[in-house]
Amino acid sequence: MRMPQKPAQRNGQNRQGWTDLLQGLARDEAVLIQGGGPENIGKQHEKGRLTARERIAELIDPGTEFFEIGLFAAFDMYREWGGAPAAGVVTGIGQVEGRLFMIIANDATVKAGSFFPMTVKKVLRAQRVAMDSHLPFIYLVDSAGVFLPLQDEIFPDEDDFGRIFRNNARISASGIPQIAAIMGNCVAGGAYLPVMSDKILMTEGSGLYIAGPSLVKAAIGQDLTSEELGGAQLHSALSGTIDFREPDDPSCLRRIREIVSLMGQRARAPFHGSAPAEPLHGAEELYEHMPLNPSREYDVRDIIARLVDLSEFIEYKAEYGKTLICGYARLGGWSVGIVANQKTHIREPGRAYEVGGVIYTEAADKAARFIMDCNQNLIPLIFLHDVNGFMVGRDAEISGIIKSGAKLVNVVSNSVVPKITVILGGSYGAGHYALCGKAYDPRFIFAWPTARYAVMAGASAARTLADIRVRQEEKAGRKLSGQERQ
Repeated sequence: MRMPQKPAQRNGQNRQGWTDLLQGLARDEAVLIQGGGPENIGKQHEKGRLTARERIAELIDPGTEFFEIGLFAAFDMYREWGGAPAAGVVTGIGQVEGRLFMIIANDATVKAGSFFPMTVKKVLRAQRVAMDSHLPFIYLVDSAGVFLPLQDEIFPDEDDFGRIFRNNARISASGIPQIAAIMGNCVAGGAYLPVMSDKILMTEGSGLYIAGPSLVKAAIGQDLTSEELGGAQLHSALSGTIDFREPDDPSCLRRIREIVSLMGQRARAPFHGSAPAEPLHGAEELYEHMPLNPSREYDVRDIIARLVDLSEFIEYKAEYGKTLICGYARLGGWSVGIVANQKTHIREPGRAYEVGGVIYTEAADKAARFIMDCNQNLIPLIFLHDVNGFMVGRDAEISGIIKSGAKLVNVVSNSVVPKITVILGGSYGAGHYALCGKAYDPRFIFAWPTARYAVMAGASAARTLADIRVRQEEKAGRKLSGQERQ
């Protein structure tokens, strides 16, 4: 059914606030896509090489867009080392010869493509996204290896650098194709990544070796050039490590496209799809319906109507557990189930007042049942977060909020259909977990500029800490004045 819609209220102040937020976001993005900046881009070009983003642009099908993942990784981090824009690696999904690939490209303009701790985390996330969705890989390798000053944060743990290569092996065993192109440096542990792929390409002037010329000279006294030690000629004609030797970046990228054109394809996922349709209500109206002030009420159905095909939404158990809205819709033609926090406070005669954005027992029970139904019927799930957490207090405990919350977490944990999480506003505490937070393996997690998530909201945390301090002082026998209590 098509949802009845209130006309968008013309809230100029709210719209201007959104405009300011998005302009700030666009400015940050413009800086990040420059990687190491114009000077380092120039140095890459002087070597006769393209940048990571230029390589991707030339690789993907003309007229298609690259869906980038993790642009803001390492944002404002590693200042003492000059920063690492986008964590020094570009990751995302692109179409090559009509087929979607996960593309992972080292950005040699950022510390020669070195791996920072967040670089590792970003690559692992890209691998996980692709593994979950059975996307084949293209690696464009141009990296000096681990950033040694931070090696203690990169090397030893289970989800550190070594996990990338373990994933390479697991990906190969699962039948997901991996193509790697060495288009610059490929040193030390990083050399295993391309060699563990199914197809290996290498450009002239690139180097592939366990230890670089300087380390080899220091270790065993051999004085070799990069080409003599591990150049494309050596690995093509002598070691037999690589499959294709290419003269330059453009030739290498064309060869990748040729290889892809010969690959077979798996059967499509068993989810129901139809022709996509635009929402009846324009996305620009979200500026009017989504308040910037987190304490303001809004009806999340107005948000849903501006996201789903034809603005049609079939609400599930519409009269029960009203602080969570559940229902069926289509998005891009695909059938989906939506679980969304309702930020409108529930005020009904004969019923207890319920605060919007809070999960009550009835809402948790409803959502758990709905998620099970979507799994039973192979319907992917989308979670829209603006949640303060679960209801607290004696009445909530009597109603079984812990039991119902645990059931919801259990159901989300065992859900097998694809899940996407979108954080619209706040996403706090156990509410974040119960609605498929990052730890619960959503295929993707998106955050609007208004998104905030933590154990609890800042104001709540401040009140809690202040209350604890007051109790400690009173327990110690000190009487506090009214001003001190403030």
